[in-house]
Amino acid sequence: MEPKGDIAVIGLAVMGQNLILNMNDHGFTVVAFNRTTSKVDDFLNNEAKGTNILGAHSLAEMVALLKKPRRVMLMVKAGSAVDDFIEQWLGVLEPGDIVIDGGNSLFQDTIRRTKYVESKGLLYIGTGVSGGEEGARRGPSIMPGGSPAAWPHVKPIFQAISAKVSDGSPCCDWVGEGGAGHYVKMTHNGIEYGDMQLICEAYQIMKDGLGMTADEMHEVFKEWNQGELESYLVEITRDILGKKDEDGQPLVDKILDTAGQKGTGKWTVISSQELGIPITLIAEAVYSRCVSALKDARVEAAKVFKPSNPKFAGDRKQWVSDIRKALYASKIISYTQGYMLMRAAAQQHGWNLNYGGIALMWRGGCIIRSVFLGEIKKAFDKNPNLTNLLLDPFFKKAIKSCARSWRKVVSAAVKKGIPAPAFSTALAFFDGLRSERLPANLLQAQRDYFGAHTYERIDKPRGEFFHTNWTGSGGRVASSTYTV
Repeated sequence: MEPKGDIAVIGLAVMGQNLILNMNDHGFTVVAFNRTTSKVDDFLNNEAKGTNILGAHSLAEMVALLKKPRRVMLMVKAGSAVDDFIEQWLGVLEPGDIVIDGGNSLFQDTIRRTKYVESKGLLYIGTGVSGGEEGARRGPSIMPGGSPAAWPHVKPIFQAISAKVSDGSPCCDWVGEGGAGHYVKMTHNGIEYGDMQLICEAYQIMKDGLGMTADEMHEVFKEWNQGELESYLVEITRDILGKKDEDGQPLVDKILDTAGQKGTGKWTVISSQELGIPITLIAEAVYSRCVSALKDARVEAAKVFKPSNPKFAGDRKQWVSDIRKALYASKIISYTQGYMLMRAAAQQHGWNLNYGGIALMWRGGCIIRSVFLGEIKKAFDKNPNLTNLLLDPFFKKAIKSCARSWRKVVSAAVKKGIPAPAFSTALAFFDGLRSERLPANLLQAQRDYFGAHTYERIDKPRGEFFHTNWTGSGGRVASSTYTV
């Protein structure tokens, strides 16, 4: 029997099922497989009923149904399960076949797996897939990396099923070798953490500082979603604030204020520390979730440190406008930091990342999709070597127009005791970045005083290091130097 399958998908949780149905809608014949084979029959008899989707009940049967080169996509939890399946595949696939990991794998694992699979004569792709359940079904953002030779064989499928921007361009393109695809997806998730935290801080400032109800904030986010903040996350925040519980009260007010996380935000922060890139806003977003988890401790502390009146004085409409500008400026900082991180990682790993193309991939389908990303693509189209988004004319003008409101909101939140860590750290980063001179000269003197770590001088060439015997009793030997 002639093989009919264009691609196999392993893992029939909601993301796997929806990707299969999406591929089927676009004319591809998909082979569905799951370790618990009863799920294959359930899927074929229900969600996939009446489609051209094929079911397999073993890896051997799956391979027999696939055209060459065989394309096998894994949609399972990141970690050891991916390695376990790779080992199983190596026994049934042939040289030139393609293994695809569509989960949220750590990029270092993808670098390792790409080398390992290539050493066995096969090709490997580690791809980020963003957009959640709905994105997987209707069109996600797809960020593939790994073996370049594999890309032509999966490009027609991935670009067909991905989201499209207004001109029809797919939100999917080749990112780079090794773990580049999963790194870009990890950074996407880190920025997602930042975006969500910023929106939540805007919500809390309006709720506590302005005394606004969920219905009133629903109208605010509805308006914001029609301007420069138009995005998926603002859109769903609008919907959440308008949702009522069975008793007619806002559902959001009944949700426990402790947040979870799956680790990709933490990975982003760890990578930034290894590369020496200050993604302070994403870090605060991660730690804010950690603080939220300290619910019992927060309840006890609130009894001891009772808050004063948090209400803001002045015109509410003006405050809402100021909060919008603070949110927009902070969002610019978040993406500035994210792009700084990707540039540093590209230099570290030898990836040739297309930064405008990444913005295009994020422009539709993914969780952070927004009109804002169109401006980032324009910035890199004008200057592919742009080192910092804040240096682009559009973003420079935007920051200047928001600065007064940004400072006003952060100051008021601090005075009234309303936590706004992401707003605050974004502003602190901006002020640090625009400071020609920082107090690190004193810090270097301190380090040299207690540890003989040396320092550079402003009246000498960079790279020339000095040590001072600060106490008169120290030795002449300096410690080693390092560059951040």
